[in-house]
Amino acid sequence: MAKKKKRREPESLELALVGVETHAHLDMEDFDEDREAVLARARACGIASVGNVFLGPDAYDAKQHLFEGHPEVFFLMGVHPNEADELTDDALARMRERFQDDPRLKAVGEIGLDFYWDRVAPEVQRDAFRRQLVLARELELPVVIHSRDAHEATMEILVEEGFRDYPLLWHCFGGDTEQAREIIANGWHISLPGPVTYKANHDLHAAVSQLPLERMVVETDCPYLSPEPWRGKRNEPAYAVFTAERVALLKGISLADIWRILGENARRFFRLDQDGR
Repeated sequence: MAKKKKRREPESLELALVGVETHAHLDMEDFDEDREAVLARARACGIASVGNVFLGPDAYDAKQHLFEGHPEVFFLMGVHPNEADELTDDALARMRERFQDDPRLKAVGEIGLDFYWDRVAPEVQRDAFRRQLVLARELELPVVIHSRDAHEATMEILVEEGFRDYPLLWHCFGGDTEQAREIIANGWHISLPGPVTYKANHDLHAAVSQLPLERMVVETDCPYLSPEPWRGKRNEPAYAVFTAERVALLKGISLADIWRILGENARRFFRLDQDGR
């Protein structure tokens, strides 16, 4: 019987404690058994800060206490397009209050459009998207975008709402060079997930090779989209190091340098202090 190949551990890359995991869902039940260990492993692998995304005010109210002992975790909150029909006037008002009251809430997101799933009517998604963009501008907060099979429609709304050159991060980018250039031309940032490590993702590889370094960050979107060599397993913040490793290869830059640069980009975008808070 052939011996199973051992997967590389993220600790093996021995990175400095300067990285930022910009998009995690650690409040989900997937981490209920080992959330503390997951956060400890992230820090041991060079991740100084983790952005946890709460999918709406209900999730925030129910789960933000999970991170009371972890000042290295900052928060994002937004109603996902697949739950856009839940953005009532009351929910939007609660979001406004939470953002005003909690300095750990750094951005409105993930918000946008998702035409891959047929869960919420497109017109309902568009309305919820626009209302949350208005909230972000009112509160002068960065925006984190979810766009799946909806690139043109998402771009149209952002331009119509006057978001050119606004602090905006395109979460979980999986597009091609043309889409990446359009995002960058509008003054926005791109977040790269685990699939950039997949060998067959040629269009994404080509896009990353052309992206300006100062506009990139990395994420896991855990528990989803694990990078190689952990593809098919539950994702976690520590695995962001493998995404950074692939980006370094595509850009022809040392991993240590890319890790530092991507971390600095994230701290600037989310307005984190030197301690990553």
